Amino acid sequence: MTIWLLNPYHTGSHRAWAEGYAAHSQHRVQIFAMQGYFWKWRMHGAALELAEQAAARIAAGERPDLLLATSMTNLPAFLALTRRELARVPIVLYMHENQLTYPPPPGSQRDLTYGMIQHLSMLAADRICFNSAFHMQSWFAELPRLLKHFPDYTHLESVEIAHARAEVLAVGCDLRRYDKYAPMWVDKETRRQGNRETSPLILWNQRWEYDKAPETMLSALYALASEGLPFRVALAGENFRVEPAEFSQARRRLGDRLVHYGYAESEAAYARLLWGADVVLSTAIHEFFGVGVAEAIYCGCWPILPNRLSYPELLPPAARAACLYDDFAGLLARLRAAFTTPAAPELRSAVARFDWSVQAPIYDALMAEVLGEVG
Repeated sequence: MTIWLLNPYHTGSHRAWAEGYAAHSQHRVQIFAMQGYFWKWRMHGAALELAEQAAARIAAGERPDLLLATSMTNLPAFLALTRRELARVPIVLYMHENQLTYPPPPGSQRDLTYGMIQHLSMLAADRICFNSAFHMQSWFAELPRLLKHFPDYTHLESVEIAHARAEVLAVGCDLRRYDKYAPMWVDKETRRQGNRETSPLILWNQRWEYDKAPETMLSALYALASEGLPFRVALAGENFRVEPAEFSQARRRLGDRLVHYGYAESEAAYARLLWGADVVLSTAIHEFFGVGVAEAIYCGCWPILPNRLSYPELLPPAARAACLYDDFAGLLARLRAAFTTPAAPELRSAVARFDWSVQAPIYDALMAEVLGEVG
């Protein structure tokens, strides 16, 4: 089977997912991509560029058996521009994110245009795949409110039409690539004994953005420091802004506790942080999956995560009480406890199911199923 994968925002986790599936699939997956900039413009205008890329392939005698589009693709526009050549090709829409429940930046209002584009794209697809159950549930809970916002012809029945086509398909991750960097597990056990020179290392590998609530994370670290607890900190993750003020302050307040600051520039450097850390921390107010957290758990980190969003889905039920917190006091309590918590192999095995070695056959089977139903 030949699959044309449409990815108009080809960067970060979206790029890793697309290239990961192309590399691990038994099918022939060809990526049609655009650089990951200007997301609003991508949702409006990318269909024209992607249609031209498709036309060039068609002119060369190529044709897909199935289209796999990501959530920033304006499917109705793309299909209108390619209707003569691709009218009967089955379509799977993969929802990395959505613009209906994603929290808007502070001081701004949500633009309903982009949520509506995504709803129409869902109705144009034969199958809709969400990266987590939380993502799917939150979207369909909010969608009726979006449609009721409009004055007439709201087509509320379209919610059920889309829902009937939807399912959860977890993000595939290239976790096994970190195996070659793995140290001995005893290193983490030694650090958890509280020796100051090898004090526990807390990893924060989230984007430096408002939806990851860095202020809450830093407040927790300052509270632990005021208690005199020995720990070190690695503030990793991507930053798309001028250095945020809260991070500049953190450099001063954390002092020599801060052993890494900024984006890890190579796979090896990032892997050293994953394997070297004892705890991975999130304080996010938004997360549809959590690739960075899954990577850290795979490399032996003990997760301290909000008891909300997609995070409970990453953990086995037996581990949730120890790893998930409901409020700031719970966050501090779990951080203190984590300093003496042994690395848990069952947590590593729980996230290993997201590796492409497991996920690619699941994806391939779904694509074949859709082709059989629609093609």
